[in-house]
Amino acid sequence: MPAIQKKITKKGAARYISHLDLMRVFQRAFRRAGMLLRHSQGYTPHAYVSILLPMSVGVSSQCEVLDYELDPGDTTPEAEIPAKLNACLPAGIRILASYESEKKAGKLGFLQARLDLEYDSGNAPACRDAIAALFQRPSLLLMRKTKRGEAEVDLLPMLRRFDLTVAGDHLLQADCLVCAQDPALNPQLLLNAIAHYLPDAAPSFAKIHRVEIFDRDGAVFR
Repeated sequence: MPAIQKKITKKGAARYISHLDLMRVFQRAFRRAGMLLRHSQGYTPHAYVSILLPMSVGVSSQCEVLDYELDPGDTTPEAEIPAKLNACLPAGIRILASYESEKKAGKLGFLQARLDLEYDSGNAPACRDAIAALFQRPSLLLMRKTKRGEAEVDLLPMLRRFDLTVAGDHLLQADCLVCAQDPALNPQLLLNAIAHYLPDAAPSFAKIHRVEIFDRDGAVFR
C-alpha cells in the first residue's frame, strides 16, 4: 500500500506541542479512531507516522505534511480518514487535505514562513528600513548550534526571499523563503540576527508561522 500524506494545521495552543509529543498525539488519534498504523518489525517496532519537516516549539503552521501507512489489515476507506482523525485530535490540529505520496522527503526544497514582529513601543515603521537593509548585506554571519557544537554560518545563501512590510505602528510582517534542507535555515535564526545586529530594532515579541512547503523545483510539495 502506498504511503499517504496529509496536510495539517498546527496553531493556537497546539503550537507549544513538541515534535515528539506531536507524534504521540497522532498515534493516539489513530488508535482512538479505530485505525491501525503499520509498524516496523523487530524487538522495538515503531509506527510508520512522521512529520516531514519537524517544527520548533512555539511555531504555528498551515502546511505540515503528515506521512503515514496503515496496517494492511486496516480497511478504513481513505475518504473517511480525515473526518475520523479530526474528531480525535486536540484543538488547533486539523487535517486539511489527503493524497497519496508523490514525493519523498529528499525532494524537500524550500519553506515559506511569515514572521510577525511586534513592538510594544509603537515604533515598528521606524525599524523597517534598518531590518530590510540587514538582509540585503553581502553576507550575514551568525553563530548557530550544530551537532558538533557552535559554528559561524552565513545565513544569506540559505535565504531566498525576505520581504518586509509595515502592518501598523506595532507590527512588521516578513514574508520569507528559506532552504528546507542541505542545508536548512531555521527562521528563528533570522530573528536572532536582528537581535544580534540591530538590538534597538529588535521586536518586543515575535511569532513564526509556516505558510507553505515547496520542492526543489519550486512546486508545492505533495
